[in-house]
Amino acid sequence: METENGANYTYMGRSFGNTSANDDSSPFSDCNSDRSGEFQTAASESRRLLIACASENSDDLLRQLVLDLESCSIDEQKQAAMEIRLLAKNKPENRFKIAKAGAIKPLITLISSPDSQLQEYGVTAILNLSLCDENKEVIATSGAITPLVRALRTGTSTAKENAACALLRLSQVEENKVAIGRSGAIPLLVNLLESGGIRGKKDAATALYSLCSAKENKKRAVHAGIMRPLVELMADFGSNMVDKSAFVLSMLVTIQEARTALVEEGGIPVLVEIIEVGSQRQKEIAVGILLQICEDNLLHRAMVAREGAIPPLVALSQSGTNRAKGKVSEVLNFRLSKGRCSNAH
Repeated sequence: METENGANYTYMGRSFGNTSANDDSSPFSDCNSDRSGEFQTAASESRRLLIACASENSDDLLRQLVLDLESCSIDEQKQAAMEIRLLAKNKPENRFKIAKAGAIKPLITLISSPDSQLQEYGVTAILNLSLCDENKEVIATSGAITPLVRALRTGTSTAKENAACALLRLSQVEENKVAIGRSGAIPLLVNLLESGGIRGKKDAATALYSLCSAKENKKRAVHAGIMRPLVELMADFGSNMVDKSAFVLSMLVTIQEARTALVEEGGIPVLVEIIEVGSQRQKEIAVGILLQICEDNLLHRAMVAREGAIPPLVALSQSGTNRAKGKVSEVLNFRLSKGRCSNAH
């Protein structure tokens, strides 16, 4: 939880007190709001509190902020982008109003700025505006995808994380998934998953999970080398990434290329270990993945058996959830029924 404290202020004839913002965190919902730095000076700190609280009679304020986004002064652009970001972060009802005031296109322009801080502010403001469902389509059609992908490649660590979150939000509009994949986002998200900080890894995994519901994006992710970081993260129970990585993997293994890559990266022993010592949810996801890689492939079935999967599978068939028990039954039946499969892999 992020808490902001300050004194009372009077602004435009109204009084404002303290303001706070909450950051929620749960599986595949880590991109609910930005977690970027705030204003840097004491003078702008008071202004920040006023802006964050202002919600009524703000049309004039919004129009001025949009004008400032297009100022010749980088400092004015930064201030305006930060204030818009805070209005959108702390007051959800402001998100549509800000978009209606014409902020989206100039913010997108800022994302392409050579000034890394201005780029970060633009990305973060767009992220917060994208939390409003009504804004997602206009953000995408206004040309935000390519600049966001560029920020994912060249931005600060915060810009990369917030760009991943913004792309996630845009990908919740089905037709945007393919456009984002074709823009070059997938390899960059895979790189963030592999080499980013813990927040970057979580944001990348969440975005990839959403994007990879499109078949062509699954192939892009596999070709970008996603299997290695996924297997490594699933094998590290201290990473807090086992569930997220397994969910992404479960999305990918519906295609043959992913199943082959998973086996080549040593995924079977990791899945067996999860079934042995993971949580109930982790066990259920892992057995579902094993079910996918064993189907129609005798070689993979033999590899699963050699890794010692049968005893923990039998145990799970007795103690797991009903859904897990059903998946275990199918995997164990594969071991007994070999006549209807091929050796292809």
